Amino acid sequence: MYTLTVLRDFIAQHYLIGGDWGPENQPHSHHYRLELRLEGAELDEHGYLVDIVEVNRALDALLARYRDRMLNDLPEFAGLNPSLEHFARICAQRLAEALSAPNLRALEVRLWEDETAWAGYRLALA
Repeated sequence: MYTLTVLRDFIAQHYLIGGDWGPENQPHSHHYRLELRLEGAELDEHGYLVDIVEVNRALDALLARYRDRMLNDLPEFAGLNPSLEHFARICAQRLAEALSAPNLRALEVRLWEDETAWAGYRLALA
């Protein structure tokens, strides 16, 4: 199985809702690190799992939506606690919609909110 991983850093803001989490209930920023892992058993005719230019384009579009934004204000977080877990799922689903390669079998997003904590979401494709 081949794996391609791309990393990106960005800053976004949020505040947690639905519980008493002290300072986390107040608006604050995180320096997120998004790790995108793509998997497939075969390479294309060019020797690629997926074209890195396409991957970078999809990541640029995704991060343009979230960079320096308050997550709570975005429609995809309506009614949701903007937890790391929800954010990882939303990113994975959006990237799966943006990337197309017939040989991709899985896509995983690991979203780090600091140096020690991450949440992930994995999608089986095709």
